[in-house]
Formats: sequence, structure tokens, C-alpha cells
Amino acid sequence: MDAIPASIHEGMRVVDNAMQPIGTVEAFRSTDEAPEAPDVDAAGVSPVLERQRNDLTGLLADLFHPDDGLPREMQEKALREGFVRLDADGFLASDRYIFPEHIDRVEADRLVLSVGRKDLLKA
Repeated sequence: MDAIPASIHEGMRVVDNAMQPIGTVEAFRSTDEAPEAPDVDAAGVSPVLERQRNDLTGLLADLFHPDDGLPREMQEKALREGFVRLDADGFLASDRYIFPEHIDRVEADRLVLSVGRKDLLKA
């Protein structure tokens, strides 16, 4: 998939490519890019991330947890292309980041991935 689907929402169930439940959508951000209007900020943001900052450092601080260890280049990719933060099922399970290329489709009230949980970047 080329973008984070517009129908995504917080709390949506997420299943892997084997249709096994792996968690829920904790937060998301759609792409900043609008192909037909490149100067327009087209980002769709989950309510938990609605507060915006004008500088990149402030925006990165708002979107990503400091202890995630997500490399800066991956943070910038997430801002450009959009991302979903997965609240992984399981007591000791690590949360994960889902990027557009990991998404197969949205079916009713669940997000279906084209990969398994182990293929997602840990949060």
C-alpha cells in the first residue's frame, strides 16, 4: 500500500499476514504529501497526536517516545510516508511501527498486514 488508509482509527484491531491478531492501533499519522498539491500539509493524525509543532525536532518529540530508540532517519520516513503505532498484544510484547508498505488492506474494523509481527520495527 502507498499510504496509510483514511479509514484507520485508534483501537482498530491489527492482524498479520496469517490473519492472527497481533494488537491494536495505538496512534497513527498519514502522509504529509498531497501529490496534487505538494505545498499543502495533508497529514491526517490520530487524536492523540493532534497537537502540532512548527519545528521538526518538536514534531518528532511529540510523535515518538524517547525510549523507542527509533533512528532519526526512520522517524523522518514516518513523517513523510505516515505510520501506525501498534499496541502489541501480550504482557511482554514490544509495540511496533507499521509503515504503508506493511499494509495489505482494511477489512471492516481491522487492519490486515502483508507481513508478520516479527517483520515490523520495534517501538
